[in-house]
Amino acid sequence: MTIAPPVVRTAPPAASRGARSVSVSWMAWPALFAFTVFGIVPLFGVLVLSFSSWNGLSPNIPFTGLDSWRSVLNDPDLPHALWVTFLIMALSWLAQTPISILLGVFIASHQRYRNWLAVLYFVPLLLSQAAIAITYKALLDPNFGLGAGLGWGFLQQDWLGESKLAVGVVIFVVSWQWIPFHSLIYQGGIRQIPVSMYEAAEIDGAGRVRKFFSITLPQLKYTIITSSTLMVVGSLTFFDLIYVLTAGGPGDATRALAVDMYQRGFKANLMGPASVIAVILVLVGLGLALLLRRLGGRDAAESQLEGA
Repeated sequence: MTIAPPVVRTAPPAASRGARSVSVSWMAWPALFAFTVFGIVPLFGVLVLSFSSWNGLSPNIPFTGLDSWRSVLNDPDLPHALWVTFLIMALSWLAQTPISILLGVFIASHQRYRNWLAVLYFVPLLLSQAAIAITYKALLDPNFGLGAGLGWGFLQQDWLGESKLAVGVVIFVVSWQWIPFHSLIYQGGIRQIPVSMYEAAEIDGAGRVRKFFSITLPQLKYTIITSSTLMVVGSLTFFDLIYVLTAGGPGDATRALAVDMYQRGFKANLMGPASVIAVILVLVGLGLALLLRRLGGRDAAESQLEGA
C-alpha cells in the first residue's frame, strides 16, 4: 500500500494578492467619502467656531482667539455639567451591563418562546427618545399620571421635581430603552462560545452558576468591552431624552454637557462657547474609548486569529 505524499498548500503569488486588493479597494471609497463629509468636516467646523464669538445669526463670524475657551473653562457650571455627565454614564453602565448580560444568556438559549420574547423586548429600541420621554413624563405626573390613576401612593411623587429622583428617572428610562440593544450584542457573543466548553464543564460536575462565572463571563471579555464603549460614548450624547424629561432641571441637577451645549448655543446664542463644549465632548469620548480599548488589552480580532 502506497501512501500519498502530503499536499503542500502554497500561498498565492504576491502579485495576485496585490491585484485583488486593488480591485476591491474602491468599495471603501463611498464610506470614506461619507465619513469625511458628515464627520470630519463638521468636526473641523466646530473646532473653528470654538475660537469665535459668533451669535448664530450674524452673517459675519468674529474670531476672538481663546476667549471662548477661557470663558468656558473658567465657568463654575462646567465642573457640575461634567459631574452630571459622568454620573449618568456610570449609573447607566451599572444598571445596563448586568441586566443585559443576563438577558443575553436567557435569549441565547434554544427554547422557541425565548425568541418571541427577544423580538417583543426589542420594541423599545425602535421608539424615539423624545417620544419615550413624553410618555414617561405623562406617566410619572403626580397629579394625572399612573400613580394617581391607579391610586398607588408610592408613584405619586414629584419624580421630576426633586434632584435625586430626577436623576434616577433618567437612568431608568435610558436603561429601559437601551438594555435590549446590548442584550442583543451579548446574545451574539454567547452564541460564539464553543459548546464543547460547557460540555467539558458538565463532565466535571459544574452547575449553571459555575459555568456562567467560569466560562460565559471570561469568554465575553471583548463583548463587554465593546458594549461598554457604546454605553459610555453614547451617554455623552444624551440630549433629547433629558431635555424633554427635565430640561436639565430641577435647577441644574440633570444638566449634562449636551444639555449645557444646547442652552449656551441655541438659547443664549453663544455659538463659540457651545462649540467649545462640543469639542470637549469629542475629546472626552475619544479618551474614554481609548481607555476602554487599553483595558481590554489585545482586540478580539487578534485573539480570534490566534485561535483559528
